[in-house]
Amino acid sequence: MPAFHPGPESLPEEIAVFPLTGALLLPQGRLPLNIFEPRYLAMVQDSLGRGRFFGMIQPDPSAPGATPPGLYGTGCLGRVSSFSETEDGRLLITLTGLLRFQVRQELPLHPGGYRRVRADYRPWLADLETGGAEPLLDRAALMSALHPYFRARRIEANWEAIEKLPDPMLVTTLAMVCPFDPREKQALLEAPTPEDRARTLVTLLQMDALGGPDASPSGRPS
Repeated sequence: MPAFHPGPESLPEEIAVFPLTGALLLPQGRLPLNIFEPRYLAMVQDSLGRGRFFGMIQPDPSAPGATPPGLYGTGCLGRVSSFSETEDGRLLITLTGLLRFQVRQELPLHPGGYRRVRADYRPWLADLETGGAEPLLDRAALMSALHPYFRARRIEANWEAIEKLPDPMLVTTLAMVCPFDPREKQALLEAPTPEDRARTLVTLLQMDALGGPDASPSGRPS
């Protein structure tokens, strides 16, 4: 599918959201999703007829016991860039990140059972312009932090492929796939600039490498 570059005027104000703990979508990142719950199957099917847009967002653990769980104030709008249906009715999709959004208001549940919000993109419109910018990354510091992190987590890596990634894609990919806890994922999402995200990533790698292979909680939709 050709690259999609929306202007601010084409961004939907009201969007469906997929609340998933520990799942991080960043601008220019690609997030594979296995959709099987009826409400989220309905959400994806609806999105395919409405620009292919929906947002990824994490439940906010600071409001325990809320029904439905509260949401963090910042998420990322994505567009379905590929999809296929399995024989047992699941949808395998790739969601490509466009830009972040602030939650202005949560709307009533859609009749299909999924959650919706009114989104404000104004704080994050630079995501549409800087997606390909080179972050000011100390690559040597990143790699020196990444090796002990992967070793502590017993993660096998294709180091040759990692070395070939340009800085923006390297930072985005590592931020999305490394098993950071949900609060750390949210900090990476909310980093104001690519440079800030790169620095946050190195700090998290350095700190988390000391923690060993702790099990991360599996993400569950809300």
